[in-house]
Amino acid sequence: MSLNETIADEFDTEDGPFRALYSDAPSSVSFQKLRKRLLRQVRQAMADFSMLDGQKRWLVALSGGKDSYGLLAILLELKWRGLLPVELIACNLDQGQPNFPKHVLPEYLTKIGVPHRIEYRDTYSIVTDKVPAGATYCSLCSRLRRGHLYRIAREEGCDALVLGHHREDILETFFMNLFHGGKLATMPPKLLNDEGDLMVLRPLAYAAEDDLARFAEAMAFPIIPCDLCGSQDGLQRNAMKAMIGEMEARMPGRKDVMLRALANANPSHLLDPKLFDFAGLVPRRPEA
Repeated sequence: MSLNETIADEFDTEDGPFRALYSDAPSSVSFQKLRKRLLRQVRQAMADFSMLDGQKRWLVALSGGKDSYGLLAILLELKWRGLLPVELIACNLDQGQPNFPKHVLPEYLTKIGVPHRIEYRDTYSIVTDKVPAGATYCSLCSRLRRGHLYRIAREEGCDALVLGHHREDILETFFMNLFHGGKLATMPPKLLNDEGDLMVLRPLAYAAEDDLARFAEAMAFPIIPCDLCGSQDGLQRNAMKAMIGEMEARMPGRKDVMLRALANANPSHLLDPKLFDFAGLVPRRPEA
């Protein structure tokens, strides 16, 4: 019995994108445990950061990588189960990278019946023209991509832009800011954009990258390679990923501990007088 048939026995619901998505999913116990763990983590992140407050329609950014595919699948299941009362529209921004397989995402999204928008904007040429030789593309590329996604979200009447960043992305960003930016900051699971009209949501904040990789492999998503714009050596994020991976290998469980630490800040034990009134600390004098 397939996972699709197993779920169909549990719920009396009309067919839709979720059924099509899981039509060939494995029925193994290990896969069902993995799937349920991801569902639980996404629901927890949504609850912890009030992601559903006032939301009606979400633009789900789909790159063609394992993380965004996994995000879409989990959101579709939550919606199918009646646990996500928002409309979903998937969006891929084709940035004009050489050899980008334009047919993959529209064919896949059409096949499973997910409303979607494919937008072509040649930001690749802008990035390669503006970034000096030897420098990394990531920062400028990200800013250009985010600007277009905000615009598309507005045009589609969405309240939020939903991204597939996971636990490791959040930890890597923290250490990049710590070592290179001189600040304690990372990707928040919920963020209001600078214009104040759109939420940016990261429901996979608690999800492990390894789990998402296993999920993507089991689901046989049509993954688009991540090196289409040319792999660049020496990226700061790669160094952070290696460092965190080494810590986890030497001390298993450190990733979860570090993630919990980001939710357990103690301003009085840091060094930022803007967050804590150190000047106002006055010892009590013994009464005469």
